[in-house]
Amino acid sequence: MSTLQKYTHEKPFQLEGGVTLSSLEIVYNTYGTLNKEKNNVIWVCHALTANSDVFDWWKGLFGEKDFFNPEEYFIVCANNLGSCYGTTGPLTHNNEFNGALYSYFPSITIRDMVNAHELLRRHLGIEKIHTVIGGSQGGQQAVEWNILHPELFTNLVLVATNAQHSPWGIAFNESQRLAVKADRTYYSNNPEGGQKGLAAARSIALLSYRNYNTYCETQKEDSAEKTDDYNSSSYQRYQGEKLVKRFNAYSYVTLSKAMDSHNVGRGRESVEKALAKVKAKTLVVGISSDLLFPLTEQRFLANHIPVAFYSTIDSFYGHDGFLIETEKLTKELRKFYGLPEKKATNIHSLTI
Repeated sequence: MSTLQKYTHEKPFQLEGGVTLSSLEIVYNTYGTLNKEKNNVIWVCHALTANSDVFDWWKGLFGEKDFFNPEEYFIVCANNLGSCYGTTGPLTHNNEFNGALYSYFPSITIRDMVNAHELLRRHLGIEKIHTVIGGSQGGQQAVEWNILHPELFTNLVLVATNAQHSPWGIAFNESQRLAVKADRTYYSNNPEGGQKGLAAARSIALLSYRNYNTYCETQKEDSAEKTDDYNSSSYQRYQGEKLVKRFNAYSYVTLSKAMDSHNVGRGRESVEKALAKVKAKTLVVGISSDLLFPLTEQRFLANHIPVAFYSTIDSFYGHDGFLIETEKLTKELRKFYGLPEKKATNIHSLTI
């Protein structure tokens, strides 16, 4: 069973950019029970628009009968700083402002997200983490956390992520922010602001999450007679509308800018020297068809983390493969942990 909880940090929380939040609220889920040895903690760092309910969005890998299950592990997933799912973010009431900050919410970084996780870890009394795992933006948090506090972790699992966000990735994010801000309602600073822009941003994002071959197969036309309303067009609109129903434009801008900030070398001489600080045994997994986080980025991580193992998962689904190919990912995890193979059966089609 999942337990949704909220931790309130009543003391000031300073962001990397210099702004100080007067307090901090963190919403998180836990599953399972901490064992007597306190060595069965699995901490999940989630991606851009996900939430703390990892059993909902990473089915096939996390669940009652999946590899990471509550019978064996105490699983923790905290909603990211800046999100719209309960943790302090643009929609949170600000006492000094006497309302939510919306577009005035200060910029945050991946390190700020990690420092929030660290506050929650201490609150929960967790002294050692068996495995921290994350894909995409979640992986950025996981590697940053291992550099800040390398002694905490026994294992690190990084999927479809990088050590420094690329100019290519930043360009995609900026294009999405331009789309959001082209919707003039964004500047109205209310919960519904920027919704049409958010739908357009999601359409742009999907092009980086999938690829040419994915669209040619999944959105191909059955008839050569069509001259309008193509499958690809309706799919893009549908995905945009779907995100608008569950997410928020101000959080989207905030979190995408946080992703851009990711650079483990900042203030540490170099990216290579920063990665050398990681002490955990590490599994780095790349997705063969990933356009947003290409394999060169995962190989770089594996080459510069001291004890790292690299694997490529062959997938048709591009970057989204890290959520979809749970059977293949489970197989890689079994090898990483030295467990015998056990065939998984769940494959779920999700989008971050």
